Amino acid sequence: MPFVRELLKYDSISIVGLEKNTGKTECLNYLIKRLPLDIMTVAVSSIGVDGERRDQVTRSSKPEILLRDGMLFGTSEQHYRSRRVTSELLDIGDERTSLGRVVTARALCGGKILLSGPSSTASLRRWMDNAIKNHNADLCIIDGALSRMSLASPVVSKSMILATGAALSANIKTLVAKTAFVVGLVNIPVTKIAAKKILETKDNGVWSIGENGDITPLGISSVLSYDKLDSSTISGTKAVFISGALTDRFLNTVCRESGDKEIELIVRDFTKIFVTPLNYNTFLKRGGKISVLKKSKLLAVCVNPTAPDGTRLDSDKLCHELEKEIGLPVYDIIKNEYEA
Repeated sequence: MPFVRELLKYDSISIVGLEKNTGKTECLNYLIKRLPLDIMTVAVSSIGVDGERRDQVTRSSKPEILLRDGMLFGTSEQHYRSRRVTSELLDIGDERTSLGRVVTARALCGGKILLSGPSSTASLRRWMDNAIKNHNADLCIIDGALSRMSLASPVVSKSMILATGAALSANIKTLVAKTAFVVGLVNIPVTKIAAKKILETKDNGVWSIGENGDITPLGISSVLSYDKLDSSTISGTKAVFISGALTDRFLNTVCRESGDKEIELIVRDFTKIFVTPLNYNTFLKRGGKISVLKKSKLLAVCVNPTAPDGTRLDSDKLCHELEKEIGLPVYDIIKNEYEA
């Protein structure tokens, strides 16, 4: 499949599901099976627990993670002790999770594994750096967890695969709309503001970028706790940089107070945007613009047309409608048994 060849250009990828049971683990196993391990070293880990035979919430059966000989993996001490694969222990990290420290090992044969890696995106990034620098990993694959879209941040991984499906919605039109909105966020362009490099150093607060490029604080430590933002505050402002999360409340306030003035809102990356499609589209229609400091590379969208409750959507129709909406190829890996 084209996206497997495209993946070889990057040193890291996150597989992110828009809902539980949308096919993340199938995507992971697909990649593991087809990557050329004779010429590269691949490391795999997870935020959350992945590889269980049965989902702990829905009680439905799940595909297990199948490692190949020579692959590196990161998992908790608890799950390393219960592994069903012969392996060589490489190191044990200092950071603790609820299941113990994170163990990094090399599989000495093919086999099944439960992955429960670092518990935060920062510690995950450190694990990936360690795998690349100290264990010569060419590619790190991260299996995501529900509601952990932050894994797809370009700060964590250079590329991503998005998994969606009937578990998100049993209605194709609704499913397409929800998925297309996320794809649109992923594809938000990088800002062309000249002060981009300076903004990357701002760790907190909200900042105004004037017409002449001056950067000044707006006196707002967080968009979650500000009192007000009136038209005088953003007069003469070309753009506003939000170092943290962009919320509906702040977006609507800017939309209201900017009047006819076209204003650009800048966030670190798409994972910092927490707004509804209605408010997002209203802001854009009024002439507003949203951009990012760093952009993720979306390699593929994969679908699982079957939900745990037995709902089964028409795979061909789903792929066609979603492709038409997002302008990207969409894959049902299981149905079509794609080859790389």
